[in-house]
Amino acid sequence: MMPDGKMRGTHLVDWVQNYHSHTAMAGNFYIMDLFNQSTKDNNQSPDEHTPLANRMKPTCLKDFVNQKHILGEGKPLLRAIKADRLSSLIFYGPPGVGKTALAYIINYETKTHFHRLNAAISSVKELKDVILVAGKRRRHDNQRTIVFIDEIHRFNKAQQDVLLPDIEEGNIILIGATTYNPFFSIIPAVLSRSEIYELKPLEENDIELIIERALKDKEKGLGNLKVKLDSEAKRAIVKASDGDARRALNILEIGALTTPADKTGLINFTQRIVEDCIGKKIILYDKKGDSHYDTISAFIKSMRGSDPDATVYWLAKMIYAGEDVRFIARRIVICAAEDVGNADPQALILAQAAMQAAMNIGLPEARIILSQAAIYVACAPKSNASYLAINKAIEDVSNNKLLEIPNHLKGTGYKGAKELKRGEGYVYPHSEPQGAAGQEYLPCKNRYYFPKNAGFEKNFTKTVEDKENKTQDK
Repeated sequence: MMPDGKMRGTHLVDWVQNYHSHTAMAGNFYIMDLFNQSTKDNNQSPDEHTPLANRMKPTCLKDFVNQKHILGEGKPLLRAIKADRLSSLIFYGPPGVGKTALAYIINYETKTHFHRLNAAISSVKELKDVILVAGKRRRHDNQRTIVFIDEIHRFNKAQQDVLLPDIEEGNIILIGATTYNPFFSIIPAVLSRSEIYELKPLEENDIELIIERALKDKEKGLGNLKVKLDSEAKRAIVKASDGDARRALNILEIGALTTPADKTGLINFTQRIVEDCIGKKIILYDKKGDSHYDTISAFIKSMRGSDPDATVYWLAKMIYAGEDVRFIARRIVICAAEDVGNADPQALILAQAAMQAAMNIGLPEARIILSQAAIYVACAPKSNASYLAINKAIEDVSNNKLLEIPNHLKGTGYKGAKELKRGEGYVYPHSEPQGAAGQEYLPCKNRYYFPKNAGFEKNFTKTVEDKENKTQDK
């Protein structure tokens, strides 16, 4: 007999290997898989120490709220779940909308084995071991395995490549969950073999329903407590959650468990308690994710669209989330040149000055400078004529034969230029009436700049027309 029960462990391994000899599974890892993982779930049963948000996770489709755009009657995902004909799936969306819960529900509703990995802590070896067992399970027991990878965006390319052969062969059904846009973070080979579903933030009535369930449920929720949640408090929780069910339930749980009951045992849950529980609001804004790109896009388009209120709102979101002042300021400068242009040349000067000032001063005061510049750009007259002109000119330079520089425009500042007749025939504009000469500056009739009748730029229309007329007269 070996110490510490090792002989008993050896007997157990031998017994299991004999009992399952027809499966020929891989050593100790398969033994661990048999004893530590249920074919339907590998989570521990929730207890009183499990957070309320985890205890209240829906366990069947009828309890799953929202996401009707993918789980409504007749939708492809719902049909695939009911028919047990799933392909690999990628769920992406903000926190607290049910990505993980939906993966478990799919497991409950189908005849699959389930194995959960967290990409933040799982190694390639662990991933390969899971896939090995999954392949043997399919061959010997004709049972498919869902490999659920939470935070799949944290897997690097090499780790994601490990999945490809077994996804291709159908040994595993990959379900990946991520808060990142998968087109930014998951390799194309995995994406092409997966159905991609975006989960939306929950609606306010969905959050209210989840709160009510938690207050009534005596088995998993707070139903054993006498909690009186007034309407203002409920509304405050809903607003603070921003469509995140986990956040709503966390606020509810903290408030209910930390508020003393009155003499009758009643916990009076008021708006003031909600405010105490919230602290600083956390918003989804990862600087490498699509929320970052979507917000800056909304900011730029609001300036371009001459909406100062929308402009300052999206600016406020970025500042609150901790966006780099330089990143914001540079976008204001670009917008001033691209979208305002010569309709108000002052916009570019102000935007450049604001960028320098904001970088020198820093937050929190920089918010005032950025706000001034962004609102100025939003309210300024708009013209993208300069932007269009340079794009068209670059397109011609890159795609067409390069134009020869007219001889009279060539440089004369070197010995021998006169012998080569460089600059011959050049007319000095300032010697002409009104300081403009009707000479040829481009050996073709290409037009790139079309001034718009907006703001200051309308003054340029006459200059361009006069130039054309003088060229034609020549």
